[in-house]
Amino acid sequence: MSNLIRWEPARDMMTLREAMDRLFDDAFTRPLSLAGNSWSVPAVDMYQTDNEVVVKAALPGIKAEEVQINITGDVLTLKGEVKQQDEVKEKAYHIREQRWGAFERTLVLPSNVVADKAKADFENGILTITLPKAEEAKPKTISIKTK
Repeated sequence: MSNLIRWEPARDMMTLREAMDRLFDDAFTRPLSLAGNSWSVPAVDMYQTDNEVVVKAALPGIKAEEVQINITGDVLTLKGEVKQQDEVKEKAYHIREQRWGAFERTLVLPSNVVADKAKADFENGILTITLPKAEEAKPKTISIKTK
């Protein structure tokens, strides 16, 4: 004996306002989402060439020594913390968008890499990590012999 549940289409439909809220949340909140006063995700670009995987992360206002890079298998993790500037108590803020606090970003790499030979450069707030591909991940060219 099973229970029947009445289907009510109106209950399953999303209102226009809910759809717009979800759209704006996905478009603006997630790429640089703030949980309280901390970064949850810095903006990242990742691409690969025949020989390497390159990851660029935008980390404005952060010093190189405040960033930790870990590679475990095919997973790259960036962690760090931005220290809060001294808050001016006497002022009334009109806009306050500076981010501070802990951040972490975990990325699955598109190819096997040689972690021991990875390089990281930090310039003008952009962290560039260059990861050489493992030999088995590099494309192979097979020459054709004619008879």
